[in-house]
Amino acid sequence: MPTFAPFARPLYVMSKPVGSLCNLRCSYCYYLQKAEIYKDETPQERYTMSDRTLETFIRQYIEAQTQPQVLFTWHGGEPLMRPLSFYKRVLELQRRYARGHLIDNCLQTNGTLLTDEWCAFFREHNWLIGISIDGPQDLHDEYRRARGGQPSFVKVMRGIRLLQKHGVEWNAMGVVNDYNADYPLDVYHFYKEAGCKYIQFTPIVERDLQQEGHLLPFSVSPGQYAHFCCTIFDEWVRHDVGEVFVQLFDSTLARWVGEEPGVCSMGETCGHASVVEHNGDLYSCDHFVYPEYLLGNIHTDTVTSMMYSQRQLQFGRAKRDALPSQCRTCQWLTICNGGCPKDRFCQTADGEPGLSYLCQDFRQFFAHVAPYMDFMKNELENKRPPANVMDFSRS
Repeated sequence: MPTFAPFARPLYVMSKPVGSLCNLRCSYCYYLQKAEIYKDETPQERYTMSDRTLETFIRQYIEAQTQPQVLFTWHGGEPLMRPLSFYKRVLELQRRYARGHLIDNCLQTNGTLLTDEWCAFFREHNWLIGISIDGPQDLHDEYRRARGGQPSFVKVMRGIRLLQKHGVEWNAMGVVNDYNADYPLDVYHFYKEAGCKYIQFTPIVERDLQQEGHLLPFSVSPGQYAHFCCTIFDEWVRHDVGEVFVQLFDSTLARWVGEEPGVCSMGETCGHASVVEHNGDLYSCDHFVYPEYLLGNIHTDTVTSMMYSQRQLQFGRAKRDALPSQCRTCQWLTICNGGCPKDRFCQTADGEPGLSYLCQDFRQFFAHVAPYMDFMKNELENKRPPANVMDFSRS
């Protein structure tokens, strides 16, 4: 039996079994362009994780863990573009190399390819399914469309109903863009009415690197994301604490009480979560799949050696070490920690680089939620349920 280090930080590697291949063409998808990196592959190689690569990854990933629990995350592109037999093979290999580990699987999908067969498989093996959906039909279909421009909402909702029919645990991942950000309560109430209790919001901030880094038009504008988050928080804190779980709110409370957040962008450092491409290439982060952030390949190096390499450790520490002075003296530093490095392309008032594009939004959000976070922190310290904040918020 393996020996585990109970206080070691978990190590995560997201897997891309189909690379950037997807049946949709969402306007804001940052991953479609990654196909250019592998444009020289043969048709047989392109976007396909071989059985050899799959086995090598599963074995190495389990060996790299310092804790008994192992979480495999299957992402894309659209991971359901691999057949069900691929994921049955995943389970077979996980059992072969488990060596006493407790293994869980989650899969992020756009939901349009779900069938009864897929859902029965997920329920039987207790997979957690993340569904990418941006709100009610008009908001979702603004950017999430098929290759020919056809809307996808109806197919996504059909997939959600199939998950519910089979009792599969699922959560929602909503991209907050320039359009749906203006309708926060429409988005939030939609998720609740759809039966979703676990919600993750991801603000879209994408630049056109070919055009001097100009922001792409679907990105949220300064102040827009703060309004979106504050409006939903006001609804949540009055009615839904303990019933609906919003990742941003949970992570903010975690930072408030001195715990590690559930989202890496709020951590002091990063670098413990990377991504493996379909051919075994390992990159520093899902948002940094560029040649300069390639750590190596699992067929020539190991997940352990690459994730604990000086390059990766430096990548992780740079999040903290490159903070501008404005961040270091900010009252919200221990909560925000400068945000995700991919968004830190702005300058401070003094002209210092490295400020997050979302700085204004997060400062506004943290100031807005502070009284409620203080209350919930006090409740937790006194071993009372933080849901008591709902009475406090209505008083």
